[in-house]
Amino acid sequence: ARRPCQIPLDIQHLRASSPPPSSDKHQNPRRRSPPSPPPEMDFQVVVLAGGTSESLSPLISKDVPKALLPVANRPVLSYVLDLLEASNLKDLIVVVEGQEAARLVGAWVSSAYVDRLSVEVVAVPEDLGTAGALRAISKRLTASDILVISGDLVTDVLPGAVAATHRRNGAAVTALLCSVPVSGPSDAASSGGKDKAKKPNRLNIVGLDPTKQFLLHIVSGTDVEKDVRVNKRKIRAVGQMEIRSDLMDAHLYAFKRTILQEVLEQKEAYRSIRLEVLPYLVRSQLRSALSGGNGATVDETGNSAITSIGNLQCLSQHRIIAPSAFNHGTLSSGHRCCVYIASKSKYCHRLNSIQAYCDINRDVVGEVSHLSGYSFSAHNNIIHPSSVLGSKTTVGPHCILAEGSQLGDKCSVKRSVIGRHCRIGSNVKIVNSVVMNHVVIEDGCHLQGSVVCNNVQLQERAVLKDCQVGAGYTVTAGSEHKSESLARK
Repeated sequence: ARRPCQIPLDIQHLRASSPPPSSDKHQNPRRRSPPSPPPEMDFQVVVLAGGTSESLSPLISKDVPKALLPVANRPVLSYVLDLLEASNLKDLIVVVEGQEAARLVGAWVSSAYVDRLSVEVVAVPEDLGTAGALRAISKRLTASDILVISGDLVTDVLPGAVAATHRRNGAAVTALLCSVPVSGPSDAASSGGKDKAKKPNRLNIVGLDPTKQFLLHIVSGTDVEKDVRVNKRKIRAVGQMEIRSDLMDAHLYAFKRTILQEVLEQKEAYRSIRLEVLPYLVRSQLRSALSGGNGATVDETGNSAITSIGNLQCLSQHRIIAPSAFNHGTLSSGHRCCVYIASKSKYCHRLNSIQAYCDINRDVVGEVSHLSGYSFSAHNNIIHPSSVLGSKTTVGPHCILAEGSQLGDKCSVKRSVIGRHCRIGSNVKIVNSVVMNHVVIEDGCHLQGSVVCNNVQLQERAVLKDCQVGAGYTVTAGSEHKSESLARK
């Protein structure tokens, strides 16, 4: 039997008796029923749920840790847990940084997933990094294979597909790679035609074999302006390598447990799975013939050359070939690093920045509304039956208006999410924004491209553009703010 999680309030794992879920916690009368799950897989799953990341300030706080940050009025962690349930991966350890954050996450999980998943919520110290968090719970890992997934991942790629690929190849690690998401407004009209989708200024560089099964090279966060350097001996050893700059490490990995534990034990200084553990395993799979070398790149003929990342960004991929064909025998059979490359039609985005938070909310109520779990109306929106709309007030497509919220007369809501029990006055315009729970917005306010957290008050005629407002803050009457972060000191 699994032990109860080791955090305050002694939260038991979820097959125990728990109170029924509240309608205010990840519930909606029009939520779609999940499909029947496939046969259960004997993977142990670790969900790295984070804590109170500074990169998301002021959206998260001691009362709302990252895992509970709402996306389309659902905690972001629910997207991962639902995905795992759909793959019948039900033996979970949710790792949360900080005792108080773990207590809050555990309480929510206990009510929302009773009789659905077997979950142990474990608190670890803050600032350990992803590898450090795994190291802290390493003794709890007992299955032959471990699935590690970030709690901020919003995707429709089933983890079971990655797990099946991992088993089929007998790999040391299998990483999910997805197309790099586009950031920024989905259409020019949303921001008056001035803002355009943003191109990333840093890219991930991955090297694949011709079959696109094996990961031969990986460098994360490379500057767009820098050149790509690949060790010449590596190319000679493997024969062929396809360099890609259009793929993102989605932070979903299947590991062989013994190898993962060995790396965590031997490399005590490693803090990051993506930046340290995975590149180390990629290097380790290649035989000793690769030792040495000066990091020179090679061109198609095998001669020293430098390939510009700018060219790679345009071409998406570039093939470098040594005189010999690709040699699978170069890879250590027990340490092969594999990939599962998601189809371009799949959605894959991590909530690891404020911009990503805005993008994901926009997408989940828009082009990937199937991820929300809700059934949208014929008008492509959701207006809860208990909400109240004033005269001549319109709620457009790709919007959600949650239970108990009220809008006055002549309001306009476009491509936005409004939470529970909000009080919104008359002549208010809300565009491309997220308004959380228990927010008061007085007459004549305008919001565009902004995030407003719980219990905020916007006094009359306040204007926000591209702002974030922390919980409990009061925006004074008639004030105008652009590209600001507003929070109580």
